[in-house]
Amino acid sequence: MAVSLTRFLVFFLFSSLFIVMAKGDDVQSRFVETEKLQSSENSTMADRLDDNWINEHAVDNPDEIASMVDMSIRNSSERRNLGYFSCATGNPIDDCWRCDPGWHLHRKRLANCGIGFGRNAVGGRDGRYYVVNDPGDDDPVNPKPGTLRHAVIQDRPLWIVFKRDMVINLKQELIMNSFKTIDGRGVNVHIAYGACITIQFITNVIIHGLHIHDCKPTGNAMVRSSPSHYGWRTIADGDAISIFGSSHIWIDHNSLSNCADGLVDAIMGSTSITISNNYFTHHNEVMLLGHSDSYTRDKQMQVTIAYNHFGEGLIQRMPRCRHGYFHVVNNDYTHWEMYAIGGSANPTINSQGNRYLAPSNPFAKEVTKRVETSDGVWKHWNWRSEGDLLLNGAYFTPSGAGAAASYARASSLGAKSSSMVGSITSGAGVLSCRRGRQC
Repeated sequence: MAVSLTRFLVFFLFSSLFIVMAKGDDVQSRFVETEKLQSSENSTMADRLDDNWINEHAVDNPDEIASMVDMSIRNSSERRNLGYFSCATGNPIDDCWRCDPGWHLHRKRLANCGIGFGRNAVGGRDGRYYVVNDPGDDDPVNPKPGTLRHAVIQDRPLWIVFKRDMVINLKQELIMNSFKTIDGRGVNVHIAYGACITIQFITNVIIHGLHIHDCKPTGNAMVRSSPSHYGWRTIADGDAISIFGSSHIWIDHNSLSNCADGLVDAIMGSTSITISNNYFTHHNEVMLLGHSDSYTRDKQMQVTIAYNHFGEGLIQRMPRCRHGYFHVVNNDYTHWEMYAIGGSANPTINSQGNRYLAPSNPFAKEVTKRVETSDGVWKHWNWRSEGDLLLNGAYFTPSGAGAAASYARASSLGAKSSSMVGSITSGAGVLSCRRGRQC
């Protein structure tokens, strides 16, 4: 009995001690948890204070943010609007129409695939088709029906196509009228060995799918420009495509080479122009944008140069800019002998996502050239390189402001990564399109 009582007392004492210790641990645990919670709340409040401080000072340049938001909206709209039969090549123009095997039945859809500053060029979308069946150009004043000259001078919108392959040797400049598309898809059309194309004081022109080469100076002759007007033309320079005082122009998927003057020149207040998917070869002064340093009306000029291949045998001016705003985006520069991009008279040049492969000449590695301008002047011009791939020692000399807002008027579409340039420009130039197949 005494032993049992002793065991009971020992058990009772140990049990009481265990309960007290457990309660003590529980109190301590609660205290620690409370302390952690308070610490967490204090930390959260501190973080919030820090966040508020950061947010208060996050936007140093509201204009830059506004420009970025605007670009984001435009890029989103492009992706949404360029949705026809997308086959995801990365080239938004081509993705818009090339994957449709019935492209020849829906030719005018091309007019809805434009990008850049010339994206609103509708050409002859709202008119009838005109089939060119005669390559002749015997009389520039009284052109024969069925010829290209007869088609382009008409006063109404026209979508001009070709019945068969042909080489058109123009006797004088081909002076176009407004709201015209020249569409060479599905056939092999060369404008060569004579005069070439003049776009003067008109609007809404699309030129697509032509070989234009070996253009010669012509002039000192009468030439018709509309059904109701013809007049005396002085000597033309021999450009492949001359854009003079015109707007809403889109030059796409042409192959241009070896002309007497420029391959594409845009001057005298021309604006809203896109030059895309072209293949330029074998030429000296490739592209002039802006009439002269003293012609200030070109300050309004906006030109997009996108997805082109500047290839073998080129020397300079890809482009050469005066005044104005120029977006050079996702082009492939594989050849130049002097420089690629040049300018004078304070142009704004926005180079994004291009691939520049410098020549082997150690004195021609620079992409850029400020033409006949002192360092103290051009250092204030806004020229930038963003995301460009510079190969074989190529280098781009930037100047002016670095903020995105400074390039808002020289931004026309979202640039792809320069790593995609090879695939984006693989189809540059005239395409080999066959009816009933993807182009």
